[in-house]
Amino acid sequence: MPSTERTRSTKMIDALWRVALRLGFRLARVWWRFRRPHHEGALVVIYVGQALLLLKSSYRAEWGLPGGSIHPGETPAAAAQREMEEEIGLPPYPLIPKGSVCGVWDGRIDRVHFFELHLERLPELRLDHREIVAARLVSPEQLRETALTAAVAAYMSKGPGN
Repeated sequence: MPSTERTRSTKMIDALWRVALRLGFRLARVWWRFRRPHHEGALVVIYVGQALLLLKSSYRAEWGLPGGSIHPGETPAAAAQREMEEEIGLPPYPLIPKGSVCGVWDGRIDRVHFFELHLERLPELRLDHREIVAARLVSPEQLRETALTAAVAAYMSKGPGN
């Protein structure tokens, strides 16, 4: 099979995954609004100089950070490291714990633990083009004009770096 055919096939599979993730997330949000489950997650705030790395997921309109749910028996720090590797292909780095925020987001009662990572330069990222479809660095000025997920907005309102 020519490499262009494999690429076309891969792109089609990625597109189908994105549709499934979008639909699944919408259905989950409806379910969460009825059930109000408790959820705990971990997010990594990655600074490259003064710029912040934001990710675009296939199922949200807003920009977010690398991270996700904490698995049973997993520490918030371990979840942050795992999600960073799964979502953007970064190996483990020393992370700085930065506290947590709580709120009701997407219908869930959520507690999100934050960690910071400060880098001198952005390493090559590996996006899956299924869950994570884009990544970009934003300046502090651009951040004010960027639509952020509710948890990220709550963290940033406390003051970046705090």
